[in-house]
Amino acid sequence: MEKHKISAILERELVVALGCTEPVAIALAAATAKSHVNGEIERITVKASGNIIKNAKSVGIPGVSGKGLEFSAAIGAIAGNPDKKLELLAGITKDQEKLAFMLIEEGKVEASQADTPKRLYIEVFVQTKIDHARVVISDNHSNITLIEVNGKAIFHGGCENIGFNSADEELDALTIDELYEWVLQADLKDLALVKESIELNKVIGLEGLAGNYGLNVGKTIQENVKKGILSDDLATAAMSLAAAGSDARMAGSTLPVMANTGSGNQGIAVTLPVVAAAEKLKVTEEQMIRAVALSHLVTIHIKSKFGRLSALCGVTAAGMGASAAIVYLLGGSLSQLKAAIQNTIGNVSGMICDGAKAGCAMKVSTCSNVAVQSALLALNNQEIQSTDGFIHDDVEKSIAAFSTLGNEGTRHTDQWILKLMMEK
Repeated sequence: MEKHKISAILERELVVALGCTEPVAIALAAATAKSHVNGEIERITVKASGNIIKNAKSVGIPGVSGKGLEFSAAIGAIAGNPDKKLELLAGITKDQEKLAFMLIEEGKVEASQADTPKRLYIEVFVQTKIDHARVVISDNHSNITLIEVNGKAIFHGGCENIGFNSADEELDALTIDELYEWVLQADLKDLALVKESIELNKVIGLEGLAGNYGLNVGKTIQENVKKGILSDDLATAAMSLAAAGSDARMAGSTLPVMANTGSGNQGIAVTLPVVAAAEKLKVTEEQMIRAVALSHLVTIHIKSKFGRLSALCGVTAAGMGASAAIVYLLGGSLSQLKAAIQNTIGNVSGMICDGAKAGCAMKVSTCSNVAVQSALLALNNQEIQSTDGFIHDDVEKSIAAFSTLGNEGTRHTDQWILKLMMEK
């Protein structure tokens, strides 16, 4: 692949997002629908795929106390600016929050599961006394495929089945070897977005360590290091900073993050373990930026096959990217980098996704720890062999097997996870 195409993939797949992308996508659909109608809202109806419901049900929304599909749609319709895409919920006021709660209390907002095979599907209908509008988002959190006003389609576009912002042929052409070579030779000016991801995501990591968010996973790890209960090593540094970023994001921090392939939590898990390791190892800023670029690209490569939403936790793919980057920081070879990815696949591939919530920070912590462990094993020339489990002797084949498990092997699991969540 031509080198500039890899740079373009980074530009398309790294996007600034405010808040967990599933409730934000619902808000975007509602805000878009509201922008096409006049008059006071009489009814909002939300239909969403099971994976959207999982991730929008319990996660915090930036700057407000409300949660869930109904609130996401209501606040989007009341306060969202659709022109801001995934940052549309910035600057919500208490008065706007109250209006959103009033719509729900008056029984004007309903949400249900959509009858669709798509894993990422959102349909929002907004009705007033004067007009009504329907907006559909599918396959990508900001990919609007339909805008319908008073029964007439005024926009029918987007990209059907687009799992990613990049073209399928570009993503299919990626290999670990090519990504590694590109990262070593890339001009730093082509990594400006990667540098921005480090800066943005570190701010929310430090906020999680300083504040009181969610389960305080990152902060608890750091406090126990200070007490001498946990050691002050590479693994705990990676775990605490990354988990703290997830703590803050999942609890509704108003700080934006750089998302990776549509997931802010994944963006945190891709960057912060690597940043913490780089700072611990006292490497140069350039080495840190190149390492984080490698982590981003390996994760994009894996997620392009794995998909945006699955019954399996996407942070596992971020752990695979981070493990490769940590090998790079520690001076390892390309073969050791591949071994680290293999080790991570063999370790955390069965971690399920039961929705976005405070507990995601624990999964981020686990995958950050595994990234360090996998890297250290690889540097000691220890690699899970192709005789074990579904690991192959080629890392690309192992990635393909992991992706098949996430896409095909867990469809029934996905249905049961949602059923168990909704029965509570």
